[in-house]
Amino acid sequence: MKLTEEYRGKKVFLTGHTGFKGSWFLMILKQLGAEVKGYSLAPKNQHDLYNQIDGDALCDSVIADIRDRERLKKELLSFQPDFVFHLAAQALVIDSYTWPVETYETNVMGSIYLMDALRELGKPCSTVMITTDKVYENFETKDPYPEDARLGGYDPYSNSKACAELAISSYRNSFFNPKNINEHQQGIAAARSGNVIGGGDWSDNRLVPDIARALIEGEPIVIRNPNAVRPWQHVLDPLKGYLMLGAKLAQDPLKFSTGYNFGPTPEDERNVQEMAELAIELWGEGTIEAPIQSQNLHEAGLLKLAIDKADKELEWTPSFDSAEAVEWTIDWYKNGRNDAYNFTKKQIDQFFQLG
Repeated sequence: MKLTEEYRGKKVFLTGHTGFKGSWFLMILKQLGAEVKGYSLAPKNQHDLYNQIDGDALCDSVIADIRDRERLKKELLSFQPDFVFHLAAQALVIDSYTWPVETYETNVMGSIYLMDALRELGKPCSTVMITTDKVYENFETKDPYPEDARLGGYDPYSNSKACAELAISSYRNSFFNPKNINEHQQGIAAARSGNVIGGGDWSDNRLVPDIARALIEGEPIVIRNPNAVRPWQHVLDPLKGYLMLGAKLAQDPLKFSTGYNFGPTPEDERNVQEMAELAIELWGEGTIEAPIQSQNLHEAGLLKLAIDKADKELEWTPSFDSAEAVEWTIDWYKNGRNDAYNFTKKQIDQFFQLG
């Protein structure tokens, strides 16, 4: 699939465009030739990737809250998008324990407000709703979870995303039913991706940003759960999956209006301790401080996704294993952080072979 042919000249409404994943996505969409309107809160810090790449120059940027129902509807309908990618979220497990109500408001009601606005669009549009790998009831077994596994979520973040999945399913059935595509002309799919890593993420309470800060400042790396296994993947891998899903959805909404997992291969298993050790090896120096447990707050110890469906129906598989993902990420922090725009563009070009 040639993504430039699918997105060149198309209008893309991107929520969460100022975040880590949203900033990478914004650069990709611009390089594909799309016209992008972003809707998100302002970047938290001056050194956030969005500011480093001058994101305001890459899109029509609307700084607003996804919970502002009327503003969201106004901005969406005035733009008349061909594609919508919904990335805006309260995205941290630890923060969801501090702000549980705000987490549900953002992740559940924000998603509902967006879908409700789409009901008034009145034109063909393909929407990909981004949730998370953590939507499943996680029994922490070696078996990877397929898309039809039971939804659950222990913590408020994970559960809010599972609730969003239920809302997506209900809105799809009630208002965007694929069987009635000639009436509403829209398709809605859900994308569930793993723990994404990559250059330019400076978030608190995330493994790789914590590692990067420690290495840059010459301090020991402190890790919370050294034995925890996550579906690690470079940010470019799931973003490519979202783009492929959006394109397929536009071609055949009857078939692709459903949910898809995007993650590493199940056998690509690496725990937090191993990720930190690999980062130190690639950086050239560094130490790991005696692991500490985090405030007795529950975080999953093992989580795997089944990606057979994306492979079979979208012809998507990850380009990187976890070691390559760490290598590209550390390369960005080591060699690209002072020239973020050009280095990020170089990695995108290399990944998509656009250059």
